[in-house]
Amino acid sequence: MTILRAIRLVLMALPFLIFPNAHGQDASADISALVQSMGKASLKELGQIVTELAATGDTSVVPALQALADGTLYADKTTGLVAIQRGSAYVDPVSGEAIDPPEGADFARIRINNSLRRDVSVAVSGMTLMSESAATRLSAANAFMAKPDPAILPLLDEAIAEETDANVLKAMQTARAVTILASDDASIDDKSAAVPQVAANAGRAAITILTGALNSAPEELRPTIQSALAGLEQERAVWGALQNVWFGISLGSVLLLAAIGLAITFGVMGVINMAHGEMVMLGAYTTFMVQLVIRQNFPGLLDYSLLIALPCAFLVTGAIGVGIERGVIRWLYGRPLETLLATWGISLILQQTVRSIFGPTNQMVIAPTWMSGSTEFFGLSITYGRFWIVIFALIVFFMLLLVLNRTPLGLQMRAVTQNRRMASAMGIRTPFVDAMTFGLGSGIAGLAGVALTQIDNISPNLGQNYIIDSFMVVVFGGVGNLWGTLVGALTLGVANKFLEPYAGAVLGKILILVLIILFIQRRPRGLFALKGRAVEQ
Repeated sequence: MTILRAIRLVLMALPFLIFPNAHGQDASADISALVQSMGKASLKELGQIVTELAATGDTSVVPALQALADGTLYADKTTGLVAIQRGSAYVDPVSGEAIDPPEGADFARIRINNSLRRDVSVAVSGMTLMSESAATRLSAANAFMAKPDPAILPLLDEAIAEETDANVLKAMQTARAVTILASDDASIDDKSAAVPQVAANAGRAAITILTGALNSAPEELRPTIQSALAGLEQERAVWGALQNVWFGISLGSVLLLAAIGLAITFGVMGVINMAHGEMVMLGAYTTFMVQLVIRQNFPGLLDYSLLIALPCAFLVTGAIGVGIERGVIRWLYGRPLETLLATWGISLILQQTVRSIFGPTNQMVIAPTWMSGSTEFFGLSITYGRFWIVIFALIVFFMLLLVLNRTPLGLQMRAVTQNRRMASAMGIRTPFVDAMTFGLGSGIAGLAGVALTQIDNISPNLGQNYIIDSFMVVVFGGVGNLWGTLVGALTLGVANKFLEPYAGAVLGKILILVLIILFIQRRPRGLFALKGRAVEQ
C-alpha cells in the first residue's frame, strides 16, 4: 500500500469527516445518478464513481457500495439499469425499494477487481466510522479488528480524534493497535506499544491475534508478544476455572431439582423410590403437552408456556405420586427390598406407558424468547436457559424450606421424620403425612422435568439419566436434610465439571461414586445428619 494511495483514501472520506450532514435533495439526486452510471462504466470509471460517492459523505450510498463489493450489484445489459439482487427480486440501490425490471431485462453482475474492492471497503469504513450512530461506529471498529487493513489507519486516526463515546473510542483504539501489528510499515516501537493494548482490550481474540503476530514478528518484538501471551494464558486458565464453576453450579441446580423431592420422601418415609426419575419424565411430558395445546390454540401465549406448565406438572406428578403411595407403597412399609422392587416395577410400567402413548422418539419443547441466547459476564459465557434454571432451582428450594418450617404439614413432616411412633402417639395422622409427602416429592420432581425440557431430550428414558445422581446427592448431603441436599448437589456438580476434562464423563462419574463411598465410610449419615431420637437409635 503506497503512501499516495493511503492519502487518496483519506481524501475520499474527508468531506464526510468534516461535514457529516452536508447533503440534501440535490445531493440525493446526484447520488442516484452516480449509482446508475455504474451500469456501463469501465473499471477505471468505477473507481472514479466510488471516489465521488464516498466524497458525498451520504450514508445512503453504503448499501450500493457494499453490494458492489459483495457481488450483488447488477446492471441490465441493454438499459444499464443498476439494482441490488436480493434472492429473486431486485431493489433500488439508494432507496431500497423493490423495482420491476423492464421487459426482456438481462441483468449481469457488475464485476470489480481486488484493488477496487479494497477501495470500496475503505470508503464504506470511513462513512461508518463517522456515523451519527454510536452502535454503527462500534460495529465498524469491531469489523476492522476482525479484518485489519493498514490502509484504514489514517481513517481510524481521524475517527479516534473525533470520538466522544468511551466504549467506541476503546474499540477504535484496539482496532488501531491490531492494524499496526498487521502492518509491514509500522515501526518496532509502535508495534511494541500496540501489544499491551491488544492484550488488554481484544478479548477472547487477543491470543489468536498475538499468536498470528508472533509468527511474523522480528526477533526484537518476540519477547514482548511472548510475555503478553503468557499473561493471557494465565488469565484464560483462571477464567476457565471460573467457567467450570459456573457449569458445575448449573449442573448442580439440575441435580438439586431432581434430588430435592427424593430427599424428603426418603427422609420422612424411608422409601427408596426407584420411580422418582419417572416423575421427572412425566413432568417433562406434561410440559410438552401444555406447549402443544398452546401452540395449536393460543399461540400468543407460547412465551409463557413454561410458566403455565409449572403448576400443571406439579399437580399431575403430585397426584400420580399420591396414587402410587396409597395404592402400592403403604402396604410395603418396613420392607425396604420389596419397596425398592415395587417402585422399580412402577418405573418400568410408567416408561412403557409413555412409550406407547408418545412413541420412543424424542419430543421437543420450544424455548421461550426470554430463555434463548447468552451473555458475557466479566469473561464468563452464561446462557439464559441455564441461568433461569439456577434461579428456578433456588426458588423451589426456598419455597420448600418455607413449607417445611412455616406450615402445619411441614411441622408434621418434620415430626414424623424425627420420630414416627412419637408423632403418631401425639395424634398426627402418619398415613396422611406419608401420602402428602410422597405427593409433594413427586410434584417437585415434576417441576424438575419442566426445567429439564430446556437442556435435555424428552424421552421415556429421561428420568433414568438422573436417578442415580439424585441418590448420590441425597446420601452425600444427609438423608432428609434440605441444606445437605443443596450443598451436595452443588458440590457434585462442580466436582463433575472439573473431573470431566481430565477423566471423561463416564470415568468422572465413577470417580465421584468412589469418593462418595469413601466419604460415607467416615460419615455414614452424610454431610448434615438429621437429629432425633429415632435417628440416633
